[in-house]
Amino acid sequence: MSALTSLRAMTGRQVLTRLRSMRNRTTVINIVLAVLLAAGIVAAYFMVTGGQSEANAGTGNVRTVAVSVGTVTATVATDGTIESAATMAADFATAGTVNAINVKIGDLVTAGQVLATVDPTDVKAELDAAKRNLNSAEDALDRATGDAVNNAKNQVDQAETTVAAAQRKVDGTQLKAPMAGTVVALNGTVGGKSTATGSASSGTANFLQIADLTKLQVKATLPEADATRIKPGQVGAVTWNALSSARAKATVTTLSPTPSSGNVITYPLTATLDTVPEGARLGQSVRLTITVDEVADAINVPTAAVTSVAGRNIVTVVANGKQEVRAVQIGLKGDSATVILEGLQAGEQVVLATVSSSTTGGGFQLPGGQLPGGQLPGGQVPGGGTRGGGGNR
Repeated sequence: MSALTSLRAMTGRQVLTRLRSMRNRTTVINIVLAVLLAAGIVAAYFMVTGGQSEANAGTGNVRTVAVSVGTVTATVATDGTIESAATMAADFATAGTVNAINVKIGDLVTAGQVLATVDPTDVKAELDAAKRNLNSAEDALDRATGDAVNNAKNQVDQAETTVAAAQRKVDGTQLKAPMAGTVVALNGTVGGKSTATGSASSGTANFLQIADLTKLQVKATLPEADATRIKPGQVGAVTWNALSSARAKATVTTLSPTPSSGNVITYPLTATLDTVPEGARLGQSVRLTITVDEVADAINVPTAAVTSVAGRNIVTVVANGKQEVRAVQIGLKGDSATVILEGLQAGEQVVLATVSSSTTGGGFQLPGGQLPGGQLPGGQVPGGGTRGGGGNR
């Protein structure tokens, strides 16, 4: 028979008695659940701290490490690409048909070296004509008298300007290296057409590109949280994906004040290599690890040995086969170690926690105490109302 059918068969007094019995049963269940929950929380605490103060160390399952003195470092790491710190493009100043290319990709060049030429026939003819006009203007000035002198002088000035412009066109048929370096791009061919500087469309590649391969840098981006910790002048370490043994130091030279475009906010960064390892090439993928903070000669422990409980930082110290939970004051949290400002001495043994735990809004006290307020967080038993001196029974 179902519970509903049973209730229908009972008198009013019997129903009331049954309901009271059910409520008492729910209360008992809630109390049992509360006790089990409290026991679980306390067990979790002992897992973190390794036991109460002065408890046996139980070294069979406890990992300890000595408090040390050394340098604690905090870093920010990002992936990047190798590029030249000094590059320049080279384009003809005069349009024409390319009749000679004197270099190839990979060649070393010096500043001012002639790299390529275009056919100068047409512009040389313009220069010759401009010079003839200048000679005629100068002859006219020599013969001029009276008011005609000023006009003749103006004609000479204009002719000189035309000659100078024609000479620049002739000079522009030679493409000279704007800097010393290595040819890293070549986009022209003999017999092809070359546009003049400034007349090419935005999609047209430069005729030549030269890079200084003795001065390399890392180009990377940083998420906004990491970018706030970076500033020019900070030093980092560079490792290569393709060169397992290659290492170099790098100095942050620029950090863009504006983010790059995209759905994720990142900030472009460049860091110049102090040295160039053998085998380093443009475009290689690298890992840049920048030191953002560092404390030397600091008492420190592995970060895994420090636990945050109720807003306090604690460690478990092992001495003479016993454990002592001790509050400490911490400084810099490095990549793997934390600086201890107060509470530990070098050489003491501390337990490495195997479970990381932190609490908010109360939490645990040190061993020997109890849960805050002597009750579960929130002061309630699961699934029921609070129980107190004035509560319903």
